[in-house]
Amino acid sequence: MTLPALVVFDLAGTSVEDDGQVPAAFAEALLEHGIRVTADQVRAVRGASKREALESFIPDGAHRPERLDAAYASFRARLARNYRAGVRAVVGAATAISALRMRGVRVAFNTGFDRDTTALLLDSLQWSRGVVDAVVCGDDVPAGRPAPFLIYRAMELTGTQAARAVANVGDTRLDLEAGFNAGVGWNIGVLSGAHDRAAMTAAPHTHLVTSVADLSTVWRDD
Repeated sequence: MTLPALVVFDLAGTSVEDDGQVPAAFAEALLEHGIRVTADQVRAVRGASKREALESFIPDGAHRPERLDAAYASFRARLARNYRAGVRAVVGAATAISALRMRGVRVAFNTGFDRDTTALLLDSLQWSRGVVDAVVCGDDVPAGRPAPFLIYRAMELTGTQAARAVANVGDTRLDLEAGFNAGVGWNIGVLSGAHDRAAMTAAPHTHLVTSVADLSTVWRDD
């Protein structure tokens, strides 16, 4: 059986339960600044860098940069409040990560959240130290998903040289497009988060599993 050298896990919806905190904060932040979006519009940008996703809804105009800054600040504040009210790991996520590391596989988190929001989330889960080998955030790279840079940065931080030795795990179409663009050997969609089976099936992937708790079936089948 061939194991990857590195497994890169998305956070919200993949490793962390998605109870609607992210889309709620996103839609409320835009509405606060006079922009109404539908649930389908928000769902379509799940997995993207949050600042880039917000920018896609800000209309052109002289004050567009200022409106984006204000909407992004609102989003961060609302999401922080939502996460302080309670956050849970996906059942089996910690076990799956620990099992990989015990077998010598390096593990990283990557996310479209900024560093401060990610720190809040990981602190709430008591995952800030010793759980993974690297954490890559949206503000660490020049462009978010579907660009491959989050994955490449995780490779750099963990000393992983070959993309074919990397497994990418996420719950959105953009997660899988980023994995495809990075050229990973395992591009694994989980059905525990933002996008349903139909959307994930249509995206480039090597495997689909119900949740990260089922990742061992991927390595067994490999």
